[in-house]
Amino acid sequence: MNTNSIAQKLDYWYGKICTPQFIALDPVQFPHRYKKREDIEIAAFLSAAIAWGRRDLILRSAEKMFTLMGQSPYDYVMSGGFKDLKNKNIHRTFFEDDLKYYCLGFKHCYVKYGGMEKLFLSAADVWKAFALFREEMAGANKGYSRHVSNPGGDSVNGSACKKLNLTLRWLVRKGPVDLGLWKNIKPAALFIPLDVHVAGNARNIGLLKRKSNDKKAVIELTEKLRQYCPEDPVKYDYSLFGLN
Repeated sequence: MNTNSIAQKLDYWYGKICTPQFIALDPVQFPHRYKKREDIEIAAFLSAAIAWGRRDLILRSAEKMFTLMGQSPYDYVMSGGFKDLKNKNIHRTFFEDDLKYYCLGFKHCYVKYGGMEKLFLSAADVWKAFALFREEMAGANKGYSRHVSNPGGDSVNGSACKKLNLTLRWLVRKGPVDLGLWKNIKPAALFIPLDVHVAGNARNIGLLKRKSNDKKAVIELTEKLRQYCPEDPVKYDYSLFGLN
């Protein structure tokens, strides 16, 4: 497929998928429910953390999780409400102990940095910010969690960090679906939230050659998408989601 055809296809599907109607079908609906900055941030991180598998089950699980947290996820975190959790299942391999892990980590990060965006701004780039976030979460919990991906430091051989890249897309981009809450990180700095479906569609139209769905593939695909929209390459996450 030639460059013009790919550009037309990407732009067509972006316009078709990225609409206000999409919100009710996607986990992004949960951060959209809140007005307070910190509530939106926590809802974004947690919704993305369980965003794998069947979409109807993701939405059901997220509903259950945020019901546990009451009207304000931030108040729930800072008051230590999570200490009363047992270890019931929330979503697939994500249990109440995993929610506790996130909550304890969030509390630590808000106290230390005064805000999640400040934590991410203290790193040189997105991947270093992911590494810092992972270390802060581990420090607060005295150990790492399989639900917080390892970007692999300066190496290109780390995790795709799909859930963290998705969180940043929600919080940084401003559009019909994304919230645009964080103003000091530019959309141009973001990377594609790569999952099996997006990667498969990218390969089908010649945008991705790497076979593994890892950090190296994320970088390769995002660099390719920057050719079509250097100021906002991850807008095409919607396009690659919508294909087929």
